[in-house]
Amino acid sequence: MRPRALITGLHSFTGRYLALELAAAGYQICGTTHMRQNCGEGVYAVAMEDRRRVQQVVEEVQPDIVAHLAAVSFVAHGDVEAIYRTNVVGTRNLLEALAALEKSPKAVLLASSANIYGNTRTEVIDETEAAQPANDYGISKLAMEHVARLWMEQLPIIITRPFNYTGVGQAENFLLPKIVSHYRRRASLIELGNLDVARDFSDVRTVAQAYACLLKLAPAGQTFNICSGRAYTLRQILDEVAELAGYRITVKVNPAFVRANEVKILTGNANKLKACIGDQPQIAIRETLAWMFNV
Repeated sequence: MRPRALITGLHSFTGRYLALELAAAGYQICGTTHMRQNCGEGVYAVAMEDRRRVQQVVEEVQPDIVAHLAAVSFVAHGDVEAIYRTNVVGTRNLLEALAALEKSPKAVLLASSANIYGNTRTEVIDETEAAQPANDYGISKLAMEHVARLWMEQLPIIITRPFNYTGVGQAENFLLPKIVSHYRRRASLIELGNLDVARDFSDVRTVAQAYACLLKLAPAGQTFNICSGRAYTLRQILDEVAELAGYRITVKVNPAFVRANEVKILTGNANKLKACIGDQPQIAIRETLAWMFNV
């Protein structure tokens, strides 16, 4: 019988890619989704804030490993209560259910976020950087990490702090898919926010591979940045996609898209991750953008 992997947020952007990695490693994939129709075998419709339903699914699946990806992950999400219900209460419900199992999973990976670092003067951020989140999303993820520590002695928990990443299948309300989509349809104008914010972008396939490695090695109690170590401004991204498309789009800065407390730069230090899982081939941002543009 194949070991079982439970992925919350199985049908999410990241969940689909992690499922491919874990299936290739021999796992039977089970997962949760917030969708109510066409779940399919081994997929369960679950609202993570529904404590009883979460417990029911965990007891039925009896997972060998768990990747908790279900979250409100869009920083500008309009429903603040939903951010906290899903990201904090939902995580608590899952960990409580896992801790109640007769046989504990071998590894439980929780996807936090580099947004917990907020605005910092540190140019390259490692895991020892003090957390100072600058928005509700970041605060919810930091709270999730604190909740996780209540179960650190009972469960083999690994916390990841992914910096920005992208790829085919990411929703167009995220910046890079929005930019690529405009170029793909030969739009003449795009409205964006601050063009000078800089982000450390990775390819979703690289992130999924890192998660799979951490689940295999199970470094319990540890926290890892998931990042490339290089930041790009939106101006640089626009230049890259313009070269791929063969034309330049007109950019209008819309004040409505300039968020209060905008994190100006996020660049990660991945040395701790490399020391754990080894050197991981990085996919260049241009290759990722070409993949998205040509799909």
